[in-house]
Amino acid sequence: MKEQIRQAVELYQTYREFSAEHYTAALILAAGASTRMGGGTSKQFLPVGGIPVLARTLLAYEKCPLIREIIVAARPEDHKAVTGLIKKYEIGKFTKLVPGGSSRAESARNALNAVSTDVRYVAVADGARCLTKPLEIARVCACAYQNKAASAGCRVYDTVKRTGALGSVKETVDRENLWTVQTPQVFQLALYAAATARAEADRFSPTDDNGLIEHLGYGVRLVECSRENIKITTPSDIRLAEAILAARGKDDGDV
Repeated sequence: MKEQIRQAVELYQTYREFSAEHYTAALILAAGASTRMGGGTSKQFLPVGGIPVLARTLLAYEKCPLIREIIVAARPEDHKAVTGLIKKYEIGKFTKLVPGGSSRAESARNALNAVSTDVRYVAVADGARCLTKPLEIARVCACAYQNKAASAGCRVYDTVKRTGALGSVKETVDRENLWTVQTPQVFQLALYAAATARAEADRFSPTDDNGLIEHLGYGVRLVECSRENIKITTPSDIRLAEAILAARGKDDGDV
């Protein structure tokens, strides 16, 4: 409990330092087809600790004081269910629900087009990354406010091998400066809009939104976050998320 109180105080102090010029919208991307989940119910609505995946994600951004509005991109056939979650879990910062596209980039673009005129930064996030904590969101936002572009991530500690087409090892990759990347990925709105336009013009499709900024020639600052910030993709991820929540205990969610 003492650690949670300390983190909550840090979150509040971070919030105090910033003004309207840092007005931030969360773009929650929840339009995936869930093919690796084995079909059936979309992974966004599967329960983790008794709460649907997407609802947990929305609650984290709702509780982060640096997030001022929330836009959700989801498949049209899921809109009724998403609206139900927003009402049930009282997501007061929610402003728009937009159609998801055929790609991540299209979903993000649809969400971007729905932000209010007050927005100066956007926090792009996976709807299925449901164990993100409000404090982590705030830390990435704070870094972006200073550097225009920042992303959650983790350093790589495993040994990494590069292989040929048949799986034979070609070399061991130096892991000293290697990271795996998570969300949120937070960008100054003008920079993100410019990067999105450039990628569209160049027909460039990166695997994450950091790639858009990199393609524009601008550096993204990485913020080390918890390895618990996993993305729900397969059935085994649900079991892992349940175990993480059990280890966190009853006070999970506030920080």
